[in-house]
Amino acid sequence: MNRQGLWVALTLAALAPSVQAAGSEPAGDWSGQLIALETAAAKGDAQALTQLAQKYEHAEGVPRDYDKANRLYCKAARAGYIEAQFKLGWVYANGRGVPRDDAVAGALFTLAAQQGHEYAAKLLQYVKPESETKLPPCMLPDAPASDLAADEPARNRTEIEQLVHKLAPQYAVDPKLVLAVMSTESAFNARAISPKNAQGLMQLIPETAERFGVKQAFNPAENIRGGLAYLRWLLAFFQGDVPLVLAAYNAGERAVEKYRGIPPYPETRSYVKKITSVYRSSTHPFDAAIVEPSPLMETLRRATH
Repeated sequence: MNRQGLWVALTLAALAPSVQAAGSEPAGDWSGQLIALETAAAKGDAQALTQLAQKYEHAEGVPRDYDKANRLYCKAARAGYIEAQFKLGWVYANGRGVPRDDAVAGALFTLAAQQGHEYAAKLLQYVKPESETKLPPCMLPDAPASDLAADEPARNRTEIEQLVHKLAPQYAVDPKLVLAVMSTESAFNARAISPKNAQGLMQLIPETAERFGVKQAFNPAENIRGGLAYLRWLLAFFQGDVPLVLAAYNAGERAVEKYRGIPPYPETRSYVKKITSVYRSSTHPFDAAIVEPSPLMETLRRATH
């Protein structure tokens, strides 16, 4: 199919769900609907993010703004929302506010099709993904930490390693695994900060720090305890599957569940490969009393039998 034919196919496929949604939307106060969508989107609701993006893409009650639409689509797509993945693929297939890129479009259509999106599956006849998954930058995990606090010297590495060996047994986590994660996350820099504000030796984002009771992320002992608590939780959640635990530490446990394994992010796959080249065990003991296992584990177990 030539490019014009592909554009027609993509347009028809992309408009079909939108037309259905528009037809089902009750008449009412546009400003009130917009406020409700913006409020839900601000809380991270993926469906609201996608619906709001459509309004900015198609100028439905708001000025057309491709940049804003694409940012909203991407946030929802990164959260694993199928319709947003499809819409963002359409954006890249047609160059709507971004340079046209069939490789990115193909990768996004593939993600949506794998989760049951009918139109995305049809469009893969025309947009072929590359062998190497190529996702837009906004869907990739956080970049590795950089030292944005270089004026304060990092703690001595030997002292940090001793602290890990002292604390890790309290959480039943292998110190070698912790050190491998720490080396990749922060290069043993206790003052490391990532562009997304992940902090300290174990690169805890504020939400994770709060989740595991860390109040001073740049305190080495407290940061290590927080990282250990998270690793212990992930080990229980993924029943000791080290590659899945590492992928979740990098990209989040929900991303692992969404993609039913290591997410297709190049950075995450490189992260897992790097750590498992040092920490060779693919399994690790876990405490089943910490948390109920992810439903993914039963799915994977059935798939192997």
